[in-house]
Amino acid sequence: MNVYETLVKVLIVILALILAVVIATFVKLKLKHYLSDKLPKDRLDLLLKFAYYSIILIVILSILPELGVSLSGIFVAGGITGLVIGFASQSVVSNLVSGVFIMFERPVKIGDQIEVDGVSGFVEDIHVMSTVIRTYDGIFVRIPNDKLFTSKIVNYVANTVRRFEYTVSISYADDAEKAIEIIREIIEAEPLALKYPEPQVFVKELGESSVDITVRVWAPVQVWYDVRMKLLWRIKKAIEGAGIEIPFPQRVVWLK
Repeated sequence: MNVYETLVKVLIVILALILAVVIATFVKLKLKHYLSDKLPKDRLDLLLKFAYYSIILIVILSILPELGVSLSGIFVAGGITGLVIGFASQSVVSNLVSGVFIMFERPVKIGDQIEVDGVSGFVEDIHVMSTVIRTYDGIFVRIPNDKLFTSKIVNYVANTVRRFEYTVSISYADDAEKAIEIIREIIEAEPLALKYPEPQVFVKELGESSVDITVRVWAPVQVWYDVRMKLLWRIKKAIEGAGIEIPFPQRVVWLK
């Protein structure tokens, strides 16, 4: 192959790539126009990304033979390099397919608070190959889509309401019924604490140095954390204001 033929092939490849980007962009815009009012934003974004990169990937695979690259040599194990490429290709295909399934099954969406593979935080973005999670301390973590799709996912906001629970300990010398009444009044005065499901306040256990009262309250998932923190502080102040002791662990020792 002479220099002229090489330059022609390189030019064809460059033009093919430019054409692929133009076509992919055109398809992306058309899909966005027709589906913007039919799909949720996060699902539409994922579909647009999948369509865009799929077109470019197809064109790249189509023009590789023009550069003398054998596709069979890439995907068939042929020495250490072939094995590495083969395993990498499997990972790419696995992530790509998992991204498609995530798009349609929608186990998570952008903005959800989730826990997956030991990582907890907000879903920042869902790409074709991976999903980005912003942890509660602001760190961005990229999780491959095959890991996300095959792992157990805890979605803290999939339900519209969520329950929280405290254990409020009082001394044996104090009136547990009075403490329960005070706690119920605090909960009833909080407008964001749900009446249904009904809050629960009851003596759960007689501990070594305290009577343990369990408090269970439901709140809308968007304000769950704020309500939980607010009620905990109000209960503490109300219990102490009524002269009820919140004891620390203690033992009574008798000497003969």
